[in-house]
Amino acid sequence: MTNRTIVPVILSGGSGTRLWPMSTAQRPKQLLALTAEATMLQLTARRTADEQFAAPIVVANAAHTDEVEAQLHAVGIPPSVLILEPMARNTAPAIALAAVAAGADDTVMLVMPSDHVIADVPAFHAAIVAALPLVDQGWLATFGIEPDAPETGYGYIRIGEEIGTGVHRVARFIEKPPLDKAKEMLASGDHAWNGGIFLFRADRYLEELARFEPAMRDAAQAAMAAARREGTRLFPDAQAFAASPSQSIDYAVMERADRVVVVPVAMGWNDVGSWDALHAISDRDAAGNTFRGRVVAIDTHDCLVHSDGARIAMVGVADLIVVASGNDILILPRGRSQEVKALIDAMKAED
Repeated sequence: MTNRTIVPVILSGGSGTRLWPMSTAQRPKQLLALTAEATMLQLTARRTADEQFAAPIVVANAAHTDEVEAQLHAVGIPPSVLILEPMARNTAPAIALAAVAAGADDTVMLVMPSDHVIADVPAFHAAIVAALPLVDQGWLATFGIEPDAPETGYGYIRIGEEIGTGVHRVARFIEKPPLDKAKEMLASGDHAWNGGIFLFRADRYLEELARFEPAMRDAAQAAMAAARREGTRLFPDAQAFAASPSQSIDYAVMERADRVVVVPVAMGWNDVGSWDALHAISDRDAAGNTFRGRVVAIDTHDCLVHSDGARIAMVGVADLIVVASGNDILILPRGRSQEVKALIDAMKAED
């Protein structure tokens, strides 16, 4: 790629439950093998497993310490530092911890969620190379995913003027739109999905954080200054980190900074944010089914069925999502998996 060494920062602190019952707070989707034999975390680490990249800095929930370490060691990519958040404060403070760990200098960090799919890794690497010259000059870069549908579940980026080969100013960030607006943006050809992957220097990120969210920058620095270390494990001081506001990097920095660029890229990206999304990117049999685990099916088509133990038998059904994990079973029509969150809220109310 280039002679510039990049430090991957893998964000693995999420505890999302949109893929319940497989994904839970105790074992979230990044720790699961949903799209391949390897887990989502392992696949993320493998994307930067070459000489261009240093060993990753991983920011994780302290409850997942042993599992994160075991999974990364299993694929031969141990983290240089495993930062264990004492509590969740969203992505902006988590990245600030990583920036301090990276040296708070001109080190270039590639910030990646641990639970996304990227099918075309060479295209991803090419986009990184394109962004690097401007990143070296102090710009903050993000990667705009070439849209192929009017998705309402993603934020969008309006692509501005080209200021480098394949690199454009960000004209504006746009919140998750209604369907009619999403269709307009898709038709315009100058919008991309916001994939939540970033490239910037550690010092520039901390400078922008100090400008817009000084309490957040100060809390991260104080937490790291008082951190406890056990080998590669780093435990930021809980009291200091608790003083940080909770905010995403998009709201805290990217939407407010002046020098922000986007690299549009088609790289087979998917955030696997629902069971429908997983079915869309999975291999399917001749009847359109995706089966994992113990499944017996007759006259069944266009279904996604996952089981981590129980045998599932199906006859004469179509367009279903069926997921069994432990004592929990989820059944719903395809196309309605975004309602899993409402289902979980209802179960919590019942409990």
